[in-house]
Amino acid sequence: MAVKAVEVQRLEGPEGLALVERPEPAADGQVLVQVHVAGVSFPDLLLSRGLYQVKPQLPFVLGLEAAGRVLSAPEPSGLRVGQRVVVSGLGSWAELLAAPPEKVFPLSDRLSLAQGTAFLMNYQTAHFGLVRRGRLQAGETLLVQGAAGGVGSAAVDLGRALGAQVLAVVSDEAKAEVVRRLGAEHVVLAGEGWLERVRQLSGGGVDVAFDPVGGDRFDDTVRALAPEGRLVVIGFAGGRIPSLAMNRVLFRNIDVVGAAWGAFAERVPELPRRTHVALSELAEAGRLHPLVGAEFPLEQAAEALRLIEARRALGKVVLRLRGEEGT
Repeated sequence: MAVKAVEVQRLEGPEGLALVERPEPAADGQVLVQVHVAGVSFPDLLLSRGLYQVKPQLPFVLGLEAAGRVLSAPEPSGLRVGQRVVVSGLGSWAELLAAPPEKVFPLSDRLSLAQGTAFLMNYQTAHFGLVRRGRLQAGETLLVQGAAGGVGSAAVDLGRALGAQVLAVVSDEAKAEVVRRLGAEHVVLAGEGWLERVRQLSGGGVDVAFDPVGGDRFDDTVRALAPEGRLVVIGFAGGRIPSLAMNRVLFRNIDVVGAAWGAFAERVPELPRRTHVALSELAEAGRLHPLVGAEFPLEQAAEALRLIEARRALGKVVLRLRGEEGT
């Protein structure tokens, strides 16, 4: 049986994608999942241009996360046929996906399948950045750059769930309204004067800054930290990779830490499941509300990537292959 999938055939971004039919994947001790929803993320854009740290051989099926239902699973996995799951791993933009059991996680009934895709790349990145790398504590102030995007909105939602006071920076009022609905206490537009406004709202500086943007905002994000504040570097969606004069780190007594979730998870393979359990407990308690901002059919995968590339995404962007119940 042939299955529809979206391949990267040329490393030209959205223009290099093609909708194709491929053979049904063989399970061979893996979990076979019927994909209902596939996630779209910034790393997908990098992969499509050959700019990601992983460089698969052309052609390859794009997509790093999916949600759907189990069609078959090896008995030791503990998964059952029909169970709602999320799947981490390359090749998710396809109707069927075979993955190792350690890459397949049960999905909380409190979340839709579309919301479930956000629990992988976006929420696990946010949890790694805020909890493990940023050491965020309840009652602290958290600054989130790019707060309306996929990983930014996850950081806002998770920061609020962890008991932090969240200050969000976004580029326009439409994004500001979205972030307010996620629970940010204060939202600041990223124009002239945003740093002064953040300092005023935080009482002089923030305890943790979560930055997936970099670029021209980076220097002022450093300045927004309180003494002993922690800046968590997530990525560089703003384009420019900034540099930092280390005397500012020394004399201001601040921490600047990286949070490259994918690479770290490969080194500590048990961590994704532990992180998923922690996030699922928050979801079951009704404390997390992943935002799905846009859905596209599989045939419009290139348009979904262009939305990410233009930095117009609000929350999680997904490809819808089937309805929640399989229609």
